Parts: sequence; C-alpha cells; structure tokens
Amino acid sequence: MTKIAIVTGSVRPGRQSLNVASWVKSIAEQRSDAEFEVVDIADFNLPVWAEPTPPSWGPAQSAEGQAWSAKMAEFDGFVFVVSEYNHSITGALKNALDYLASEVNDKAAGFVSYGSAGGARAVEHLRGILSEMQVAHVRNAVLMSLFTDFENFSIFTPTEPATASVEPMLDQLVTWTKAMEAVRAGQFSPVAANA
Repeated sequence: MTKIAIVTGSVRPGRQSLNVASWVKSIAEQRSDAEFEVVDIADFNLPVWAEPTPPSWGPAQSAEGQAWSAKMAEFDGFVFVVSEYNHSITGALKNALDYLASEVNDKAAGFVSYGSAGGARAVEHLRGILSEMQVAHVRNAVLMSLFTDFENFSIFTPTEPATASVEPMLDQLVTWTKAMEAVRAGQFSPVAANA
C-alpha cells in the first residue's frame, strides 16, 4: 500500500502545525488508496545540521539524523504542513530537510500551509527546495489564512473552503505518488518518453 507522511513544519511551543497535521490525517483516513501517518519533526530533536558529509553521500552520522532519515525513507509521498515565517518556511523544517537526500528523491509532495497570506510565499520557497531534492510537487495546495482559519489567530478552526481544498490536493498527490513509485522501480524511462 502507498504510504504518505503528513510532516509537521514547526517545533515551537504553542505551534499549530501538529493540530493541522492531525486535521489533514482525519480527512485523508477516509480514503482507501493510500495509508497516511503524521510525522512530527519535533519528535526527532534534530540538531542544526552540521554533518561532516552531505546527505547525498550517505546517511547522517548522528543518531537523531539516522532516526529521521530512516523514518522518512518509509514513505512514498509527503504532505508538508507549512507555517509561514518571514515569508518562508520555518528554520526547523529547512533543517530537517537538509538531513535528507535519497530518502525523498523521486517521490511526491503536496502542501497544507497557513499564514497571513495563506502560507503561499512559504510554499513557493519550499517548492524550490524540493525541486532541488528531486521531489515532484503537485499544483493543488491547501492555503489557510490566520485571519479566517484561526480564531483569535490561535485556535485552529478551518473554514469550509479550506476543508474542501484538501481532497483535490490529495487526489493529485496520490496520483503523482503512484507515478513516482513506477519511476523508482525503473518502469518509466524519461529518456524513452522524450524520444
């Protein structure tokens, strides 16, 4: 069965990331075309990335990095819960991604974001990072506003438009995740496709 991780994007006290990830999972669990699991980066206590070699050369040497790497390698695709800070992703999410290479290569990703502009600017930054990591990311995304989807900017209360946008994102993500499984299995050759 196709496995998709719903990855939190924040580790700070009082964060909404885990609440949002749990909400996405509650919607995703109604599907039968993939299995979904919340993966909370806060559980891994990742130090600031300072490994002696890049992840493209091999796994991290730290125990925390190895545990994170092994967990992410279990999945075929990802939903990143993206909270916007200073028009970009959090330092915690960027740090966690810096530990990875082959664990995410040729896999697919979708986005659920929130911020004053729906988290759109952070998602655009994350798209660039994931492109470099050879992750296919889908167009449809869930963009939530701090003004309408969070009561008093602190209590997660998703609106109907936000809720309605989850399934279209998951539809694209599952399709692309399955397609990338074929790529990783060598069943699709980009060279042959372009011939």
